[in-house]
Amino acid sequence: MATTKLYVVYYSLYRHVEIMAREVQRGANSVQGVEATIWQVPETLSDIILQKMKAPAKATDVPEIRPEQLLDADGFLFGFPSRFGVMAAQFKAFFDATSELWGRQALAGKPAGIFWSTGFTGGGQELTALTAITQLAHHGMVFVPLGYTFGSGMFEMNEVKGGSAYGAGTYAADGSREPTQLELQQAFHQGKYVAEITKKLKNNSLSP
Repeated sequence: MATTKLYVVYYSLYRHVEIMAREVQRGANSVQGVEATIWQVPETLSDIILQKMKAPAKATDVPEIRPEQLLDADGFLFGFPSRFGVMAAQFKAFFDATSELWGRQALAGKPAGIFWSTGFTGGGQELTALTAITQLAHHGMVFVPLGYTFGSGMFEMNEVKGGSAYGAGTYAADGSREPTQLELQQAFHQGKYVAEITKKLKNNSLSP
């Protein structure tokens, strides 16, 4: 049976989404026959601006992805921080650069999930996901929501937890908060869940 390739593609300014992405990848790689690779989209801010924002250095072990490389994957998990209820401009710029793929509908039928980070509870834990789905729809990709498959963790009320039925999430607060153990468990579950669905779709593809 051929290996199922899942790409975890993210943008992270203060590492919150990067931490989530690594756990998503770990979950996806726990599925037999799945090879999950992690990528980051290019930064659009200048080094001077990043220094003024006190942004940490980008991960040196995660390569930058080019739009045409998406063709090699069977499925995706896209992660990004929220900016006013929508994905960060850096990730939107990456999607904007996929117009040639869109023109050919080269990604149509491929499953994709999303995960994110917001500042606070009013920062777009659901709205960010809803607005991101438009990118998938125009490409004809199949959105894979998390639903309530995470079980009791979806109903946690004794601690602050990001995420929703749309996907895994975390809160950055003022930047000092990091993803909690429960949020990382949800990210792992999402990676595994989307990987399992991607594998099923690859091995039972529908004829056009």
